Amino acid sequence: MEKIITPRSGWFMLFVSLLLLAAAIVCFVLGADENPALIGIGVVVVLAFTVAVSGFIAIEPNSSRVLTLFGKYVGTVSSNGFFWVNPFFTKKKISLRANNLDTKPIKVNDKHGNPIMIGAVVVWKVENAYKAAFEVDNYQSFVETQSEAAIRKLAGAYAYDNFEHDTEEITLRSSSTEVNDMLEHEVTERLAIAGIQVIEARLSHLAYSTEIAGAMLQRQQATAIVAARAKIVEGAVGMVEMALEQLSKKEIVQLDEERKAAMVSNLMVVLCSERSAQPVVNAGSLY
Repeated sequence: MEKIITPRSGWFMLFVSLLLLAAAIVCFVLGADENPALIGIGVVVVLAFTVAVSGFIAIEPNSSRVLTLFGKYVGTVSSNGFFWVNPFFTKKKISLRANNLDTKPIKVNDKHGNPIMIGAVVVWKVENAYKAAFEVDNYQSFVETQSEAAIRKLAGAYAYDNFEHDTEEITLRSSSTEVNDMLEHEVTERLAIAGIQVIEARLSHLAYSTEIAGAMLQRQQATAIVAARAKIVEGAVGMVEMALEQLSKKEIVQLDEERKAAMVSNLMVVLCSERSAQPVVNAGSLY
């Protein structure tokens, strides 16, 4: 478990260190002129000064030092300021600032086996310096590797797109909010062992792989055409039903089954041809 400690201020020990330095200088000067034995004392004072100086640490905001003594964990200093600690402590610097990981797009297969290119942005920071220092070998490399593993798992769990039932299944392309939430959850679970807090995780790149991009584009276009024609037919049928209902209600004309069939056929041809031609006119006006 992480143990937060606050060491003593470094300003008093800085004053003591300056006194030791001044004493060493006096010993060397007097020893060279009067008493050579003072030179030996001066050497000892210099060694004491060197040891004392090695205990100073200056910690910036959102930074920390993990202290160990001969392999034993002593504590973590997370307060910013100028401090002095045991000179024999080993001091490992751990940044508590937020970091941005922008993964390169990687090639994976989606749920249906289609090769896709996918990448993500992960915003993270160290929450537990003890875990980051001792639970994993290199926490920065650990973040990169585990984030990529989470992206691969996410891509394999969902389809890139669902051409037939857009509202019945979560897909990578159409369900961005749900997919990003699942990615953040997956990355958070993987990085918890290293004391890493995930602030945000979201997809930054998503596309079909180059070898199937052309074929998938044609498939999307064909699906869009079929869907548009289905809407046209649905609308035309509704208008025919409305026309027959109004004719019967107002008793404008009496139609037998054969004439109703002929009328329906003529109306369907007219309505479908007009609606099919309308998007072409609109599309042509854009160019």
